[in-house]
Amino acid sequence: MGEIRFDDLEDVKRFIKEIFYGRKEERNDQDEPPRGGKSKKPTRNHLKGGLGGIIILLFLVFLGTGIYQVGPDEEAVLLRFGKYTKTVGPGMHWYFPTPIGKRYVVKTTKVYRVEIGFETVEAGPPARYQNIPEESLMFTGDENMIDVDFSVQYKISNLKDYIFNVRDQYETIKSASESSLRQVVGSKGIEETLTVGKEGIQEETREKLKEILDSYGTGIMIIGLQLQDVGPPEEVMQAFKEVANAREDRARFINEADGYRNDIIPNARGQASQMINRAEAYKEKRVKESQGDVAKFIKLSEKYSLGKEVTKTRMYLETMEKTMPGIEKIIIDPKLKGSIINLIGGGVEANEKNNN
Repeated sequence: MGEIRFDDLEDVKRFIKEIFYGRKEERNDQDEPPRGGKSKKPTRNHLKGGLGGIIILLFLVFLGTGIYQVGPDEEAVLLRFGKYTKTVGPGMHWYFPTPIGKRYVVKTTKVYRVEIGFETVEAGPPARYQNIPEESLMFTGDENMIDVDFSVQYKISNLKDYIFNVRDQYETIKSASESSLRQVVGSKGIEETLTVGKEGIQEETREKLKEILDSYGTGIMIIGLQLQDVGPPEEVMQAFKEVANAREDRARFINEADGYRNDIIPNARGQASQMINRAEAYKEKRVKESQGDVAKFIKLSEKYSLGKEVTKTRMYLETMEKTMPGIEKIIIDPKLKGSIINLIGGGVEANEKNNN
């Protein structure tokens, strides 16, 4: 079959007419119909040309169904007679139509989400969820039952493996995720699962899930795994809250007692230290005073030994000054004998007048 070439629009029109009506043949004047007469019936060439044109048109339409477009966030897997041939990226493409060829166009940059233990009934807002107990209830390592809802986000990393290695991708990821979480939670205690161990559980579950999916050759890349809700079953929720409140109260009382102890003990130690310091100072003071008194007594004793009478008199006078301060005192010389002292009449002066 020779090359078909179109130089202008008239060539295209002529080609279409030839498909449906066949190629025109040169006619003699004798073949022309008389004026006013009826035209001749369609010739065999016209019928053959019309049938061939329909066949060619149908064939072109058939080939046209092989044209397809792959979006910017998509990839397409191509099959010929059911066998994989290649994977193509974004753009306009053509491939053998069905039943010769088959194509699967999938969004490979989209982040897909799998929900385990719950199901989103309405996205909202506000969102509404439905709990699925057969998926969310599981045992911890200390034989307690716990209710865990979580979700997994993933992307397609290898479209060929994603399509051909796994029959039901969603259920496979869901089952593998649930199995991984049950294995991790089964090795933890309930306190750790409910409180500080959530991040560790998420990371361990993600690693185990990745190992399982890689071993299956699913062509899936796990983006994230998040625990949505972790708590006890609804049947024991109230009792569990009471236990949790009791533990919180116990912790609060312990903290208050520790705070009181930390306040009282340092104060008591400070007071004890202060009292000890005061006692030490008082001891030093009394020792020094005693030493001073001893030294004073020794000196006084030395002076007393030199002049006993003088010292005795001086000590007597000093004692009288201390015991009777502010009182007029009269000293009588014992050598004055026979003298009458009128103490009542005015003391020494009156006495002297009487003597005169």
